[in-house]
Amino acid sequence: MARTIQQLFDLKGQAALVTGGSRGLGLQMAHALGEAGAKVIVSSRKAEDLMQAVAELKTAGIDADWIAADCGKEADIRALAEESIKRMGHIDILVNNAGAAWGAPAEDHPVEAWDKVMNLNIRGYFILSQHVAKLSMIPRKSGRIINIASIAGLNGNPVGMETIAYNTSKGAVVNFTRTLGAEWGEHNITVNAICPGFFPSRMTIGTLKALGEDKLIGGTPLQRLGDDEDLKGLTLLFASAAGKHITGQWMAVDGGVSVVTGG
Repeated sequence: MARTIQQLFDLKGQAALVTGGSRGLGLQMAHALGEAGAKVIVSSRKAEDLMQAVAELKTAGIDADWIAADCGKEADIRALAEESIKRMGHIDILVNNAGAAWGAPAEDHPVEAWDKVMNLNIRGYFILSQHVAKLSMIPRKSGRIINIASIAGLNGNPVGMETIAYNTSKGAVVNFTRTLGAEWGEHNITVNAICPGFFPSRMTIGTLKALGEDKLIGGTPLQRLGDDEDLKGLTLLFASAAGKHITGQWMAVDGGVSVVTGG
């Protein structure tokens, strides 16, 4: 018998790991998964931020825990996967969200900054996905991986951003998602990407100031920036049985910016 829409979106009994989950978009996605019934572990580098995030999640009635890890370091990534599985028994949903950005003209962009951004934004996604799949998803023949890319990875240099390493890394995330979705489909693992537009956050505050928030809003068809709810619906679709026949895809959540800029 076909499941109801409520059953398709229900995540009760599921276990989720969200990197970069202590604030911003990561915390929003952790809320979405937890509100749908999943047990959630959030991770980032700073324990204090994570404790505050978990307190917020628990106040919302979510079964939440935290593990501090630097997703730019392979040893930390492997330990994060192993400890998450130890605590939850398995991982059904992995959200690769930890990321970094660096602003500089391409001709002056420091090589060490390029390496830092690439290491966290794409290499870290690969290592964590690989480890989680080997330890939990492939043996169980089931999994959902959600990669956070960006509209900056779709069309090169939207609205004059001087963030070549960030934009390049997010373009890589899109193709990483396509490739992994194709390869791991045989294991019943779906791999999809979300490409956010401009959302106010600690990471984007400098960009919003430099580019002009009013100017960005004026160039957005929906005439606003993203808010604390705008990633929830797509996150839940990609994470749940409602999205079981979707893999290797990306979708922009940007108020229409990519439509007018050609993404």
